[in-house]
Amino acid sequence: MRTRPRVLIIVQNLPVPFDRRVWLECQTLTGEGYDVTVICPAGEGTWDERVVDGVRIVPYRAYAPGGSAVGFALEYAYSFLATARIALRERRAGAFDVVQACNPPDIFWPLARWLRRRDGSRFVFDHHDLCPELYVSRFADGPRVLHRALLRLERETFRAADRVASTNESYAAVATGRGGVPPESVTVVRTGPDPNRLRRREAMPELRRGREHLVAYLGVMGPQDGVDIALRAADLIVNSMGRRDISFTFMGAGDCHAALVAERDRLGLQDFVEMPGRVPDETVAEVLSTADVGVSPDPLNPLNDVSTMNKTMEYMSFGLPVVAFDLTETRVSAQDAARYVEPNDVTAYARALVDLVDDAPARAAMGRRGRELVEKQLAWQHQQVGYLAIYDELVGRASRRRGRTLPIRTSTGTPETSATGTPKTSETPETSTARESVGHLAATEA
Repeated sequence: MRTRPRVLIIVQNLPVPFDRRVWLECQTLTGEGYDVTVICPAGEGTWDERVVDGVRIVPYRAYAPGGSAVGFALEYAYSFLATARIALRERRAGAFDVVQACNPPDIFWPLARWLRRRDGSRFVFDHHDLCPELYVSRFADGPRVLHRALLRLERETFRAADRVASTNESYAAVATGRGGVPPESVTVVRTGPDPNRLRRREAMPELRRGREHLVAYLGVMGPQDGVDIALRAADLIVNSMGRRDISFTFMGAGDCHAALVAERDRLGLQDFVEMPGRVPDETVAEVLSTADVGVSPDPLNPLNDVSTMNKTMEYMSFGLPVVAFDLTETRVSAQDAARYVEPNDVTAYARALVDLVDDAPARAAMGRRGRELVEKQLAWQHQQVGYLAIYDELVGRASRRRGRTLPIRTSTGTPETSATGTPKTSETPETSTARESVGHLAATEA
């Protein structure tokens, strides 16, 4: 007789455990007695099923025909079919008590509905992104019919969900507003960093490359992430303001990485701006422990204004002050640990960055405040209580942990990345490498 509630988690846009949010969720569930299976895309060269820290990971071969709107549609159709095939196969070992789908995209509600009708499975929608806003922000001139289709898919996902876990209050408002989800069925579960793993260590002065200061970026490099703005700000700082005492390290990969490297070279910034692509977690920790400021250059658009930027909270976990554009949810997360700039003003961004680099007392105070916010409010140990309550209620275990504070579970399977960007775990074969990950919480920022 099966005694552990069985959970299926579906992820499309990142492999697990590279999706930090999903991996923290998995660790919370397995640590509290749930049997967790994850279906996700495989990274390059890693196609085998495996068990990592008690989580069964079943990958499928990823298919990404390109960054166009039509390309995404083809990718999502393929992913749905691949996921459905694996889910039906895994169901043979027993019905799933709960199915969780993580977006983007909002396409897995038909599978969740079928499993509910067949087995009584409950459906949790893990609300990572606003797909209609993502489309508008990325394809401003794209066909409106695709935007309407995304709104319809989102609406059907909300309608199918028994519970919604939204990453911030703005997303929760979308769920209860245009999604029509009752407020009592929506829980805000922020993607809080793990302060035990992400913490400042001894600085490595050589990473400043012979200069007094270091400015760091950590994250995805896509069209909506603003790394082009950070690069233009670096150009102003070095070539217009004549500051030769600041080095920049922009860590991450994505659709725009190659074009950004070419633009850096065109601007003559090769000696000032290092852009290594994906890097090991150890390198991330070394750079963020050495840097003076972390940059969150996400421009104002319909998606970014209401999204929580994981990189911002990771900077804060390392005690780094942040320079960011004045976006609604960025202010909620960073509060007075960030210096805010009029949205999309590159010149103002460059000046704010230089001013903060030159103000050591302000940097120290903001860094302490950021770390305090992480430890007392944002860390996963605080967020996972609400997440676990969703599951306990759905499977009839709600009274077991009421009022308890849960520790962060440090996972031996949380991936470190090799020098080539391939993640390593205690299991073999190696965990897959993400298309757009750099060893941080998630490629999606919400």
